[in-house]
Amino acid sequence: MIRLVQLELQKIWLNRTSKILIFVSFILPFTVLVLSSIKINFFGFFTLELGELGIFNFPIIWHITTFCASYFKFFFAIVVVSMIGNEYSNKTLKQNLIDGLSKKEFILSKFYTIVFFSLAATLLIGIATFCIGMYYSSYTEASIIFREVEFLLAYFVKLVGFFSLCLFFGMLLKRSAFALAFLFILYIVEWLVFWGAYEIFDSADKAFQVKNFMPLESMYKLIDQPFQRVVMTKFPDKAELGYDYAVHFSEIAIVLGWTALFVFLSYRLLKKRDL
Repeated sequence: MIRLVQLELQKIWLNRTSKILIFVSFILPFTVLVLSSIKINFFGFFTLELGELGIFNFPIIWHITTFCASYFKFFFAIVVVSMIGNEYSNKTLKQNLIDGLSKKEFILSKFYTIVFFSLAATLLIGIATFCIGMYYSSYTEASIIFREVEFLLAYFVKLVGFFSLCLFFGMLLKRSAFALAFLFILYIVEWLVFWGAYEIFDSADKAFQVKNFMPLESMYKLIDQPFQRVVMTKFPDKAELGYDYAVHFSEIAIVLGWTALFVFLSYRLLKKRDL
């Protein structure tokens, strides 16, 4: 496994665009997180300090940071589809196979690299969240600090699942631009499935239950939006604001199932393809 990851890292470091995108995908969410935790003076008119709003209190900070950081995954998604596109355009895929790398090892090298960067991103966000929370949070008991740390697991699974989807589209289409466009097409397809389910069941709740099994929606549902929860903390008497924001292992299982399917399909595509 280490050998396969090293092989991919060597290819990535030789590509300047990939290095920039990886730097942005790692550093930008960390920078935004740090900047949002400091006091900002808007030309003397007013001062904004998000820490005073309580959003950096434990345990809610785990929810907020992982949700916001997950939107920066699109930068590394470009790297993933580019890895595949470059293999075909530069003919390095054929050369790797000639040099003795099996097709299975080729796909695994991509997947292991996805897991490696997803784990690194999770650790970075986890450390940043812990440090900022320890500085701002009104609660310092260990039981409260680590109460919702499972959002980090959900964040990791979400990254691995999304990048595995990008890997599959990259293998299917061979071109980065087309692979990224297919993400948007899949988004539209999932909403069409929702409306189809709504017509069948005549119930929005049941239609959403069907949509929750689709790839992009299941990944989104791993970490639901935290803004309604923030409002709930300010208006605890508003019972209608309540919603289920917890991480459910059934949802993690769905995304892991899609991940396994995307990696398997990527391998099948490569195995049947005449190079």
